[in-house]
Amino acid sequence: MPLTSNELTPKIKDTKWDPSKEEELLRVWDEERKTKKPESWHDKDIMLVDTPPPYASGKWHVGGAAHYAQIDMIARYFRLKGYYVLVPFYADRNGLPVEVQVEKSYNVKAKDMARTVEGRRKFLQLCKEFLDAAEKDLVRVWTRMGCSFEYWHDGTDSAKYRALTQATFIELFKRGMIYEAERPVRWCPRCGTTLAEAEIEYREEEGYLYYVKYRLADNGRELVVATTRPELLPACAALAYNPNDSKYKGLAGRRAIAPLFNHEVVIVEHPSVDMNFGTGLEMVCSYGDEDDVRLFRELGLKPKVIIDQEGRMTEEAGFLRGLTVDEARRKVVEELERQGLLVKKERIKHSVPVCWRCKTPLQIIHRSEFFLRQLDLRDAMLGIAKSIDIRPEFQRQKLIDWINAIAMDWPISRDRYYGTEIPIWRCSRCGALLVPEPGRYYRPWEEEPPWDRCPVCGAPKESLIGEKRVFDTWFDSSVSMLYVTKWSEDKEFFERASGNVLRPQGEDIIRTWLYYSLLRVYQLTGRPAFRWVRITGMGLDPKGRPMHKSLGNVVDPEPIMQKYGADAFRFWAAASARLGYDYRYDEKKVLTGRNFATKIWNLARFISAFPEPAEARLKPIDRAFMGFAQRRFNLAIKGYEDMDVYEPAVQLYEFLWNAFAAHYVEMVKDRAYSSSYLLEDRQAAWYALHRMFRSAIILLSPIMPFVTDYAYRLLYGKSVHSEHLPEPLVPEGEVDRLAEDAVKVMDLNSAVWGYKKSLGKRLSEPIAESILYIPASLADYVPDLAAFHRVKVRTYERSPPENAMHIGGGAYIAPP
Repeated sequence: MPLTSNELTPKIKDTKWDPSKEEELLRVWDEERKTKKPESWHDKDIMLVDTPPPYASGKWHVGGAAHYAQIDMIARYFRLKGYYVLVPFYADRNGLPVEVQVEKSYNVKAKDMARTVEGRRKFLQLCKEFLDAAEKDLVRVWTRMGCSFEYWHDGTDSAKYRALTQATFIELFKRGMIYEAERPVRWCPRCGTTLAEAEIEYREEEGYLYYVKYRLADNGRELVVATTRPELLPACAALAYNPNDSKYKGLAGRRAIAPLFNHEVVIVEHPSVDMNFGTGLEMVCSYGDEDDVRLFRELGLKPKVIIDQEGRMTEEAGFLRGLTVDEARRKVVEELERQGLLVKKERIKHSVPVCWRCKTPLQIIHRSEFFLRQLDLRDAMLGIAKSIDIRPEFQRQKLIDWINAIAMDWPISRDRYYGTEIPIWRCSRCGALLVPEPGRYYRPWEEEPPWDRCPVCGAPKESLIGEKRVFDTWFDSSVSMLYVTKWSEDKEFFERASGNVLRPQGEDIIRTWLYYSLLRVYQLTGRPAFRWVRITGMGLDPKGRPMHKSLGNVVDPEPIMQKYGADAFRFWAAASARLGYDYRYDEKKVLTGRNFATKIWNLARFISAFPEPAEARLKPIDRAFMGFAQRRFNLAIKGYEDMDVYEPAVQLYEFLWNAFAAHYVEMVKDRAYSSSYLLEDRQAAWYALHRMFRSAIILLSPIMPFVTDYAYRLLYGKSVHSEHLPEPLVPEGEVDRLAEDAVKVMDLNSAVWGYKKSLGKRLSEPIAESILYIPASLADYVPDLAAFHRVKVRTYERSPPENAMHIGGGAYIAPP
């Protein structure tokens, strides 16, 4: 017997969605994970996500949390496609930030504690304890967000990860790709370590351009030179001018006397000199900037080291010795003025290189460091940068520009402590550099060398001195792809997975993590590290500013999820901006997400009143809206395929809220409930309601995994996250035609509602005294429109009756 309206009551009893149900689901998912049989990767396509290991120095702000939520959305979508998806989560725990935190918290200095083996051990333990607590905060946030990550407890400071980093060093050292050399390097006096090019930032500062008097050695003629670094006068080795500058023709090869310090410098021509800067004469000192480094090398000049590792002037600086760089600058200027050697000074703004961590101005000093070759691989790296799939496309150029800008090999050794140790022992007798066999984690500063005597000269074990330095943290992070693909532990898995790796990351670390990963993996495997690279913009506060503790504008995600729910937060994370662009935190959009979750719940509750037929003879209105739904679903799927979750969030919201709920559900509600309709017509409504809604929430589940799963379990008896992509609702060739009909029907609905409102009528009231005229192309929909709007409906071919009034959407109202 046909079901009556009294028998059609919702299976879902709760009348509204409560975000507290999310925590109930978290417990369910956790239990299901514990009992679930491990998934096999052997017979599936693989996607492996090289998840950015976040630095465990504190909680995420909303921007960081949103980035990881988006990674989870992409992973969940590929699971819907039937892929074996691995998204490991582990923490980045190496590097300077934790050292700084521990120094502040305990009022200690790492350098002082590390003077003894026992002191270094104690300092490293303090760092580990801080990181353990910070990592728990990160795990708690992503768990509450519903991220389906696999938690790996072995972070970048684990023996397992560090052994991998050391193994890559040992291999490349043996192949000659890593070498030790004394060279000028950028040095941070505050951090006490060398920096790579990628770690240098530039800050605009106000300063002075000083016009200083030199004199020719042979005739005493004055030459005025402009410089921003007068404290480098004792290290000046040459003056340079552009060969096209007629003011200085004939001076090349002659010598000048440096003011105050009275040593001779050679005068040279060089095309790199800017004739329009200052007087057109340029000081070449060791070292003001990278141009000085290059000119010293090209001209064969002998450098003089006048700045030490503490950022103070050395004995070579004469009367400036012991002063900081700033103090030395002031002292030199005072002395130049006193002796009448300063012509003038001009206030300028100029770009100053600073440390990316502590923002301290950098110096260039001579240091013996380990370098990784990269200049020889520029062409190969450009080829990879141009071939891999980078989304969005416009971010590719940043990588290409960086590769083209690299001017030196990568200095990979650091004078710090909480990092992966360089696995080297040095023979004090013959100077040989000895590397052990790979396979375990080495700590040369505290353990015995793995040889009984020097393999080169036979010196006793006591002659073998362990290296105390650690690697640049990017040298660790850049092998994350090898870690997650199990390069050194499971060759079969590596071969299957390594060609299907996704790197999701922020645009701010293109020149570091992305570039270094591409470089290192290519050096070690000869292949690109990634199939896909997904680049996000920066997460900003509501005013469009980066979030920093110093600004007091950090927005914590946990209270937001407590108030609105994780689905609401994730909706904002998806819908806030297109991929690659900066995204602002917007509480109104989070509220929209919460309201959307409620709308989904209400739709599920409504649909739960009806059985789901296995098949049905659909009415034209059902097919039209299924065509419209499929068009929206196609756009959502394309967005997912482009790695951009903005599009599916918007498309599915627009469909469910503004088309399905606002139009289709309202139009078929009476048919679905009322026993006055033929059973097959009612079943058509039930079938279409279920098919469209089921498909929509499957596609929405990567973005809003909680409400979709809760509703799906109640409606269909299983988790939405066990499903695959839904089958098309209508044949592809019919999608556009049917979708356009649905759009026209919705326009008609809006027009009629507007007309009723103008008459002061409720939307459900009939307008029986009038006739609604619609285009003849919509004749198939006359019965549904007439029943829905409670009005007589007729069609017109070219034009409606003369007495008809246009009300919009191609609809006209005329008296009977």
